[in-house]
Amino acid sequence: MSRNDERSDEQPGGGAGVPEQLALIRESVRKAKVPKAKPRTWRGAPLAKELPVARVLVNKGVLHLDQYFDYAVTEELDAVAQPGVRVRVRFGAGAHNVRGGRREGGGMIDGFLVERRAESDYAGPLAALAYVVSPEPVLSPELLALSRAIADRYAGSLADVLQLAVPPRNGPAEAKPSPEPLPPPDVPGAGTWERYAHGPAFLRELAGGGAPRAVWNALPGPHWPDELARAVAATLASGRGALVVVPDGRSAARVDAALTALVGKGHHTLLTADAGPQKRYRQWLAARRGSVRAVVGTRAAMFAPVADLGLVVVWDDGDSSHADDHAPFPHVREVLELRAQHSKCGFLLGAVSCTVEAAQLVESKWAVPLRAGREQVRAAAPLIRTVGDEEVARDGAARAARLPSLAWQTVRDGLKSGPVLVQVPRRGYVPSLACERCRTPARCRHCAGPLEAADQQELHCGWCGRDAAGWRCGECGSVRLRARVVGARRTAEELGRAFPAVPVRTSGRDHVLESVPGVPALVVSTPGAEPVAEGGYAAALLLDGWAMLGRQDLRAGEEALRRWISASALVRGQGEGGGTVVVVAEPTLRPVQALVRWDPVGHAQRELAERAELGFPPVSRMAAVSGRPEAIAAFLASAELPGEVEVLGPVPLPVAEPGRPRRPGDPPVGEVWERALLRVPPGSGAALAAALKAAQAARMARGGGGDLVRIRIDPPDIG
Repeated sequence: MSRNDERSDEQPGGGAGVPEQLALIRESVRKAKVPKAKPRTWRGAPLAKELPVARVLVNKGVLHLDQYFDYAVTEELDAVAQPGVRVRVRFGAGAHNVRGGRREGGGMIDGFLVERRAESDYAGPLAALAYVVSPEPVLSPELLALSRAIADRYAGSLADVLQLAVPPRNGPAEAKPSPEPLPPPDVPGAGTWERYAHGPAFLRELAGGGAPRAVWNALPGPHWPDELARAVAATLASGRGALVVVPDGRSAARVDAALTALVGKGHHTLLTADAGPQKRYRQWLAARRGSVRAVVGTRAAMFAPVADLGLVVVWDDGDSSHADDHAPFPHVREVLELRAQHSKCGFLLGAVSCTVEAAQLVESKWAVPLRAGREQVRAAAPLIRTVGDEEVARDGAARAARLPSLAWQTVRDGLKSGPVLVQVPRRGYVPSLACERCRTPARCRHCAGPLEAADQQELHCGWCGRDAAGWRCGECGSVRLRARVVGARRTAEELGRAFPAVPVRTSGRDHVLESVPGVPALVVSTPGAEPVAEGGYAAALLLDGWAMLGRQDLRAGEEALRRWISASALVRGQGEGGGTVVVVAEPTLRPVQALVRWDPVGHAQRELAERAELGFPPVSRMAAVSGRPEAIAAFLASAELPGEVEVLGPVPLPVAEPGRPRRPGDPPVGEVWERALLRVPPGSGAALAAALKAAQAARMARGGGGDLVRIRIDPPDIG
């Protein structure tokens, strides 16, 4: 069936239509040197004199329709039907009715006009464009190429990516003209970038029009927003644009304030979910029209159409907010890496901590490291003290109130000079199993996946499903396992009772505080919701460390260290008043030791080396395929997978229950689903994505879309 066989047309005037094939003709049988037939529509409407064919991407995110469709451009729409505009077209064989002059039903669908052409490769009459929604060209060739690369990498459809990349139209915002762009600002000073060995050189290269790529391990403290602002200002000074993506609105507000203080208003705009549709679209248009040269925003801003892009920045790439929860589930870090390659611009990945992916960028020489010396680190970081399980067991106060004496004393001392932060794990963390003696995570001997316990007697792998009877720790030889999660609410209540004269403030999922005054108070927060304290916290408690380290996640150690370092970075450094952090976790564990030494880079490098040895991401590439058991079996049987692929599973997924919080990828409530993991070695990721995309497209074309199979490339939570 032709790619145009599913389309039909209506006369541009809006009369009743009939089903028809939608395509521009080309003679199917041609003789040498015989002129081609002229394009025509089914009803013979007058066509545009030049380039009468419109290549359209319809807004229908199904893989077997992930292609362009040809439509005729009538003379009436010739002037406004330009590449990049939104259009409405007739799609499919359904009929429609006209009531009161309004088109209803019958297969009308939105799309983007991608290209104007002189001819089509289809030998039949074309349906005409119904109308142009807006003459505003919102889809540039650069954005189209980037979106296609993202769709291919994540085995998704181009239409789905464009739904993430281009915001919905807002008429009033579009009608309002954007201001004229301001002249470039002056080159900023290095400021606190002087603390980093190559920091000033990085800014000079940006200001000189260069495209440096760096992984920046930021020092703890309040200076990182200003340092990001100086990198953006240096790029603006070169006459180019910049894009900064941060994990949440609070971080965006801090960078926005720092950039405004440095270069003034009018050079940049803020793109966050907090703004309403009209304001957000107006800000997006300001960037597309070139009125502003810099954009600061959250995840959706990763596709912001910044003109003449000179720098892309992602802050705290390990934050889960950077992974989009809509198909095809792109990650900000990967999108900005592709943007840096496509636009040949600078790239800066910054964080107080360090992910394994960031370490891999440095190891592969794709980016250079930006770090401070150990003396600078010691001065900026607080003092870290640990309390292990054995110490807690011997501590009478800890047995009575779950807080060791050291933690109580740290709180008392800290409250004399300022607020004290108490980080408690949020409820809902799923514990995994680990050796009771040495705390080494329990892994499958076949595929190194996480072990799970169906009951007290049976062990099995969460990846490949193999039985793990007779498990023994490879580090110490123990055969005993442990798993526990301690609740957080009781800890907060006990702290309030223990310090009745001190105000207690909470920050969490229901209500997140942006900042707190620098006066004595207890601030109880879940990870990621810690407010900034004026002048920094005097002390911090990081409680229930085992609950964070015991998550059923390949990244449990990395994520626990990131959460701890992010909270500890809000505490006064040893050179600024002697802040103290107490972490209640086993001192011998690698993430705890990395926190004590304030060495997230070393931890990430060691994790990367171990993952390379075990074949874990990001060294290898993985895909998760989930759905009903029969659908998974049929999908895997039909897919032409690369020869080097390793299929792990399928294994059952937990059954979703009504009322429980749901995450992207969870099965529908009450349905029994399975998940298979597909692993390939380095260099085969593109082949795996292409094979999965082709299998899904073929399955949908055969009518298998009703039995859902969900594909996710590089899933963030693989156990």
